Amino acid sequence: MNTDAQEICQKFHCPPVYTTPRRGDRPLLSRLFPSLYFYTAMLAGPLGWLCLQARRNLCDDACWAKGCAWFADRIEQQGISITIEGLDVLERQTSPFVIEANHMGSLETFLLPGIVRPYSPVTFVVKESLVKMPFFGPLMRSRNPVVVKRKNPREDLTTVLREGEDRLRKGISIIVFPQSTRMKTFSPAHFNTIGEKLAKRADVPVIPLALKTDAWQMGTHVKEIGHFVPQIPVHFRFGKEERCTGNGREVHERICTFIGESLAEWERDEQNAHPGGHPQRP
Repeated sequence: MNTDAQEICQKFHCPPVYTTPRRGDRPLLSRLFPSLYFYTAMLAGPLGWLCLQARRNLCDDACWAKGCAWFADRIEQQGISITIEGLDVLERQTSPFVIEANHMGSLETFLLPGIVRPYSPVTFVVKESLVKMPFFGPLMRSRNPVVVKRKNPREDLTTVLREGEDRLRKGISIIVFPQSTRMKTFSPAHFNTIGEKLAKRADVPVIPLALKTDAWQMGTHVKEIGHFVPQIPVHFRFGKEERCTGNGREVHERICTFIGESLAEWERDEQNAHPGGHPQRP
């Protein structure tokens, strides 16, 4: 990566584990109106800045990484605790890779580029509606993602294999969320094998990623606009890289087990920390 991007990305260049440093009290308005303060701080800060840069065709790789690190700083200042495990898995990769993760909400979309970029250029597989959104659309398009229509699974698979392999050949890693939609709970039945198929076709490693990001909850009417609950910790855990051979079924089962067990562990931790019940949205 170029020097500017490397300097910008140092926040998460700390294998094997990143944890949010201890901070002082949250701003008063954040404590009183966490969701309102969150959206105001994001739109007036990193998200607004990134979208403006994208509309000006200035959102390059370094800009994107800077915005994601800025986003992480802002939510940590509002009381969120972020833990990222397994960064050493990313550090030891010598080629681009496929990251296969569960999908809870919008938070991972804005954090993951800043997490992965110190180790590899990266983009996403995204649904078509995201690149057509009036505000975030130009930002998503600036990252040259692999775009699927979510209407014909066979057509989507062909697109991911063709365009995903193209990105990987150019040295760009791919993040894919194989679930059909965002889900707070993890169901292997809704977690398809598209990541393993792409990794096998391009002959690159696939890295499992378990994540828990429901501090930014899904909205009732608009998924991207939900409540912000700072008391819920954010977790990312990268697992050991896998090489896909044969039909990839055994690799897929191990990835599903890794994600399911990680989520169950974090759920138990929350129950122990809040024996009277989980933190609730305001």
